Amino acid sequence: MDVSQQRRLLPSTSMLLAFEAASRTGSFTEAAVELSLTQGAISRQVRALEDQLGVELFARVRKSVQLTDAGKHYAEEIEKALQTIRLASLNAMTDQRGGTLNLAILPTFGTRWLIPRMPAFVEQNPDITINFVTRLSPFDFKKEDLHAAIHYGHTDWPDTESTFLMREETVPVCAPRLLYDLSPDRPEDLRGLPLLHLATRPDAWQEWFGAAGLDEPSRAGMVFEEISTIAQATVAGLGVSLLPRFLIESELDSGDIAIVLDKPLESTFGYYLVTPADKADYAPVNAFRNWLLSAIRRDSTTMRE
Repeated sequence: MDVSQQRRLLPSTSMLLAFEAASRTGSFTEAAVELSLTQGAISRQVRALEDQLGVELFARVRKSVQLTDAGKHYAEEIEKALQTIRLASLNAMTDQRGGTLNLAILPTFGTRWLIPRMPAFVEQNPDITINFVTRLSPFDFKKEDLHAAIHYGHTDWPDTESTFLMREETVPVCAPRLLYDLSPDRPEDLRGLPLLHLATRPDAWQEWFGAAGLDEPSRAGMVFEEISTIAQATVAGLGVSLLPRFLIESELDSGDIAIVLDKPLESTFGYYLVTPADKADYAPVNAFRNWLLSAIRRDSTTMRE
């Protein structure tokens, strides 16, 4: 391959950035705003790229643009290539002990388990800056500048690497005064009681009753989006909830809530540290992953003792 052919296959960064932004946003105007350019500049860069490749990447229909089939395939590959370049540049700008880590966390897991343990990580890794993003709903690594996320569920995200952290063991709990009034001794004693539900675990009660050998249909009741909110509702005496033991340690220790029956249910889901495949070897990700696994092992050892 001669030099001219090599150059043709290596478009300028400005062309690629303009094309990537336009393909991702679906608009030359939005791409221009994102890159602080004019709409005309984006259009010229994309046209120059098409001329260099000899391929039509966008179909222009009146005032709108749509990716062609060739454009769609090219966009997928260019997005990966730019991510690789960004990561390589970031690693070059920082040493192996430092850098920035953009981390998505689940609200309750973050506030109740992770954040109280973070001083130890900061002390061990003073040159790493962590930026936290809180997420309940699913998100797309391709659209958000995240290096990793703590995810509850299955390892079914494409183009990612997942590190298993822990299972979730839930127990039925309620306010002590409610427990005193009800005095339940068996799982069937919970039938007919006000059961509080967590939106992210809609079948939890049905699974708990099933594990106890009871064919219990899912009962209607109050539904809460976050564990912290349902925990407060439980403290207030609104009903019995099924909550992860390790996330309600403070309420159990203070006596604000009590375990109704010590019959835990282990979820088939798990907590995972998920990273985009192209960021799995990023130094701050490695440092955080190693520390996180060590912290979980220490907790597990303490609980066994």
